[in-house]
Amino acid sequence: MKVSYHGHSVVKLETGGKTVLIDPFITGNSLTDLNAEEVKADYIILTHAHNDHVGDTVEIAKRNDALVITNADLATYLGWQGVRTHGMNIGGAFEFDFGKVKMTQAFHGSGYATEDQQIIYGGMPAGVLVMAEGKTIYHAGDTGLFSDMKLIGRHGIDLAFLPIGDNFTMGPEDAAVAAEFIKAKQVVPIHFNTFPPIKQDPQKFLDLLEEKNGVLLEPGQQLEL
Repeated sequence: MKVSYHGHSVVKLETGGKTVLIDPFITGNSLTDLNAEEVKADYIILTHAHNDHVGDTVEIAKRNDALVITNADLATYLGWQGVRTHGMNIGGAFEFDFGKVKMTQAFHGSGYATEDQQIIYGGMPAGVLVMAEGKTIYHAGDTGLFSDMKLIGRHGIDLAFLPIGDNFTMGPEDAAVAAEFIKAKQVVPIHFNTFPPIKQDPQKFLDLLEEKNGVLLEPGQQLEL
């Protein structure tokens, strides 16, 4: 399995001959190496409805006939935009042809802002566990620290993506505690430096990790699991 990071919270998984994009915020993301008009995907997973996570989902999904996996409320809204969707909710899991996806809780907001200045209810924010090829990937989405991360860690996580930007999510200190709770083999910081309120030095987060298991990925870099 190939796992790559593409700025902000964008993660790409290549497994079983399928490409899975998580939170494809590309247009307007100054840190990404991707081009929304060219990126390929068979599946798109969305952790929540904020615009910097939904991003280019509709365009990418329509062009690739990709299936969008997200919470049931956001899935309904995106379905009305002509996108194929699979709705889920927190605690639920489903087996797809690339692997199993389980939605976990996250503590955040989830409203989608439209161009006509309306906020669309986007369902509950979530994290996701993706289990494929005998490996488990945890994308925490946008969240604050919560103690039930200890239970998420019982899934035996090989690689975790944790937000460190502070202001809207955990900062480096709380994210380091989260890493201790989930006990992943490797931890990658995400959701930082895209906007002024979330400017961070990711090295600070890496230095706080007791297990020294942090990996800093530049946009476009990948790991093989």
